[in-house]
Amino acid sequence: MRRPLLRLILLVLFGFTARHALAFSSPGDSILTPTPIHPVISTRDKALSLLDSVSLPDSSVWWPNVRKTWFMENIKANILHPLAIYQGSNTNFCGYAAMSYLPLQDDPVKYTRFMLDLYLNGKANWGKIRFTPSKEVRKAAGTLRFKGILDIRPGDQMWFLVLADHFRGYLNFFNRRFKPGAEDTFWAAVNYGKFNRMIREMAGYQVEASGSDIIRPHFKDLYTYLTSRLSTGVTYLYVNNVYLHKKSHDTRKFRNSFPTHFIVLTDIHRIPGEEDRDLVDIIYWDYGGRTLRQVEMRFLKKIIFGVSHCTPPPKPQNTGK
Repeated sequence: MRRPLLRLILLVLFGFTARHALAFSSPGDSILTPTPIHPVISTRDKALSLLDSVSLPDSSVWWPNVRKTWFMENIKANILHPLAIYQGSNTNFCGYAAMSYLPLQDDPVKYTRFMLDLYLNGKANWGKIRFTPSKEVRKAAGTLRFKGILDIRPGDQMWFLVLADHFRGYLNFFNRRFKPGAEDTFWAAVNYGKFNRMIREMAGYQVEASGSDIIRPHFKDLYTYLTSRLSTGVTYLYVNNVYLHKKSHDTRKFRNSFPTHFIVLTDIHRIPGEEDRDLVDIIYWDYGGRTLRQVEMRFLKKIIFGVSHCTPPPKPQNTGK
């Protein structure tokens, strides 16, 4: 058996999910357990206790189209399976879903309290950030259709719409107010600078960003750079997703390519015996599950427009005073 095939079988056996195959396993599943990089501030058990302790009205005057039962099930699913959050089909919510990767694992209690406050009061605070969604956004939550599993996840609809309504970038300049269907337009789009700002403000991480929305960053040795970043923080890649999921990785076909997607790189390994092609196995989180792909390094260089290395803020030192 060829070694790449053996590696693939072993990785699958050890629990890596295929793309969009939502692995709803037990809360202790190793896939869902935060790595030591994540500063675990609160636990899932405490988040579940908070969710169970709150009595919500069957309907909310603030969110007329959000069903309480589906809302509670949605929040509970995100607490138990944070890597399964999905932005929906044919939406521009991918940047918000990618940002959610960090707070859902680090502080599920903060996320749960925020969502409960939104449901009860129509607004909520996330640290020093005050979210006051517009009437149009509150009316739209729960009504999005033909978005795949997002259709029956009103909590995620609330979360994505509220984030898109609050955070602004240059892509949102001409689309500042929500209108029906705006989730598919530049109103919900996330450019690279806006994404890194959300990571800093929502997750509290320090971000070392290399790249842009138009020009690819230059790395003398991309493999070494990515390997070093994986050992010290969470590494987001800003990529052209259209080419990432094409069966053909012919770099000669790259024309007018632009970044469209944020993924979390969790592992990268060179394939022994493939030095001429410089093949690597990459494992990345891509909204709903982890994916294992085998690509050439020159292809990876072509699709990457940004690398964001995210590290938790240093803990304050005890001065003894």
